[in-house]
Amino acid sequence: MASSCPIESVSGSSIATTENRLTIKTPLRQPESASPDSLRHRVVGSMGRPLPTIALTGIYRLQMGRITHFVSASHHMQISFTRSLLLLLLTLTIPARADGPFPPHKVVANVYYVGSNDLAIYLVTTPKGHMLINTGFAETVPLIRASVQALGFKMSDIKIILASHAHSDHVAGHARARELTGAKVYVMTGDEKVISQGGKGQYLYTDSRWTPCPVDKILKDGQKVKLGGTTLIARRTPGHTRGCTTWVTTVKDKGTSRQVVVVGSPNVNPGFQLVKNTSYPEIAGDFATTFRILKSLKCDYFLGAHGNYYGMHAKYEQFKKGARTSPFIDPAGYRNYIELKEKAYIEKLAAQKKAAR
Repeated sequence: MASSCPIESVSGSSIATTENRLTIKTPLRQPESASPDSLRHRVVGSMGRPLPTIALTGIYRLQMGRITHFVSASHHMQISFTRSLLLLLLTLTIPARADGPFPPHKVVANVYYVGSNDLAIYLVTTPKGHMLINTGFAETVPLIRASVQALGFKMSDIKIILASHAHSDHVAGHARARELTGAKVYVMTGDEKVISQGGKGQYLYTDSRWTPCPVDKILKDGQKVKLGGTTLIARRTPGHTRGCTTWVTTVKDKGTSRQVVVVGSPNVNPGFQLVKNTSYPEIAGDFATTFRILKSLKCDYFLGAHGNYYGMHAKYEQFKKGARTSPFIDPAGYRNYIELKEKAYIEKLAAQKKAAR
């Protein structure tokens, strides 16, 4: 009888499964659909009899709810027993998938959610065509198309494809979406080469690869992207990637002007070196710039590159119940989120400076 294997995410949530088997393919490398943000977990388990505890921290790929690949965040395994024993663990089933389906829904005005269970993707509609923020993995694109159609729109009407940042879980689907729609791809300076080279040149996740996507326009901080009477402002909020982008737009909500902010990512991921980083020397200063910009923004509707940034699941449940005030209006939640991430950055920077002395 299979024993229970707890899965504990970095956010502290836990899921118990009845399968205790894990497939790890060798040589270990980060697969193209690894998710640097949302698919990082600590997996701990035994095999129903006394065995050394395993503790794996890293990135894994899910297919049909099962782990098929795993790579540690530091690009090497840190386990308390041999690899041969590790390879006896096969096919760990996980109930929830970051790239699984999620109900498409209207957020406000012409802003719609067409992403997955956690990989946030937004459709901004206009009379002259639409804009798409993020594409997820290549495998996510059919899900996006189904969501767009369910909302009554057409993929063929998407004219511009944008991104929050150049990690595989947000842009690996760009090439497929571009081919499907004929849309132009706009990318913030700093991320353009990573996207056009299919992942080559990105910091830390050096083995992550996807289909290269041509970049039609390189954006600068504060540049406006206009289509059909709608304006999106691209704010360069670097650190997580060199061209990480926070998108800002103003909409009319029941006659009131509201500002929508889609946070790119202020996360200092495991393995990020803020001190003596020869691959990305300016990373610490870039994060400092990002927090300064994010704190300066007025935010009514708080959105982000991952649903977990803004508590999407809980807010969607309130939304379904017909809350009188939109649960996605959350300026306090935005401020708290930015403060929390800045605190984590400051603490990690201080710790790394101390360790470097």
